[in-house]
Amino acid sequence: MTVTSGLAPLDPSKLTVELTKKPKTPQAPEKLQFGKTFTDHMLVVDWTDTEGWQAPQILPYGPFQMDPASVVFHYAFECFEGMKAYKDSNGKIRLFRPDKNMERMNKSVAAICLPSFEGKDLTLLIEELLKIDEHWIPNEMGYSLYLRPTMIGTQVGLGVAPSSDARLFVIASPVGPYYPTGMKAVSLEATDYAVRAWPGGVGDKKLGANYAPGTRIQRMAADKGHQQNLWLFGKEGYVTEVGTMNMFTVFKMPDGKKELVTAPLDGTILEGVTRDSILALARERLDPSEWVISERKYTISEIADASANGTLVEAFGAGTAAIVSPIYNIAWKGDSIKVPLQPGKQAGALTETVLKWIQDIQYGIEEHPWSVVVN
Repeated sequence: MTVTSGLAPLDPSKLTVELTKKPKTPQAPEKLQFGKTFTDHMLVVDWTDTEGWQAPQILPYGPFQMDPASVVFHYAFECFEGMKAYKDSNGKIRLFRPDKNMERMNKSVAAICLPSFEGKDLTLLIEELLKIDEHWIPNEMGYSLYLRPTMIGTQVGLGVAPSSDARLFVIASPVGPYYPTGMKAVSLEATDYAVRAWPGGVGDKKLGANYAPGTRIQRMAADKGHQQNLWLFGKEGYVTEVGTMNMFTVFKMPDGKKELVTAPLDGTILEGVTRDSILALARERLDPSEWVISERKYTISEIADASANGTLVEAFGAGTAAIVSPIYNIAWKGDSIKVPLQPGKQAGALTETVLKWIQDIQYGIEEHPWSVVVN
């Protein structure tokens, strides 16, 4: 974490609230589009390297006025998180593993010399925002309020150095199911002509600068009829991530067991909260006499060989937006690697199981320590 000793900490007790004078009417759930509609309010906290964190404010949602020479515009001093709030059947607001998002955000801010904070304090402030905009959280299963905690460098000047000023803010957007008509498997293009991340870099952090360059590669895949790209690394063709999601693959092993595989956290893989949740639940709930759970390097050739010899079982991406995204095809070197789906379905058996496990916790159907009730 960035050292802030002697400076004022992030202090929820100093929160001030200004309510909007022009409240909006939430959109009908069935009309929601991801990240297009925002709630009435936002959380804003400024920081300086001479005083530390200023008093947090909940303000009416609206634009910021910023100097054109602010360092965020020139040197990408920006990082963010993606998390969601849910309503259970009793109308209670729930967060899913917010401590993991706070932990990861502190790693991101440290990577670009922005100020750290106590995760529990930002979580408390987010909870206050949720209480004010509670009516924006949809009540139905599959719907949620997407939360975007963000931090930017706001120092004015064109020198390349740690920013002396920063702004932390949180905005919220009601969202519907990632697949409104039901889960739909996707086709990928395996990408070895561009690299998303590399050892010693910052591919394991949620920095805005990591995402913009990937959009060109995703568009190239889309132009060829694919929904997303599969990032490969090195001459070996190591599987890393699928678009902006972590990648999971299931193989049938020679002894009859199934192996759930995902790439290891080697500095090139984002430390996905959904990824961590899937691994933990799989290790806890899948029968070890039938399953092996692996974090290891594996290659596109291993997937292709498994598809050819019938030992590829299923594959899916994993992330906050979709939870899981099943895969049915991977284009590679002019060929198509076919990924099995259940007969008549758009997903593999484990993909469906994982989705249920996590949604049951998120919506309070299953009481679990990961589901934090907002009081």
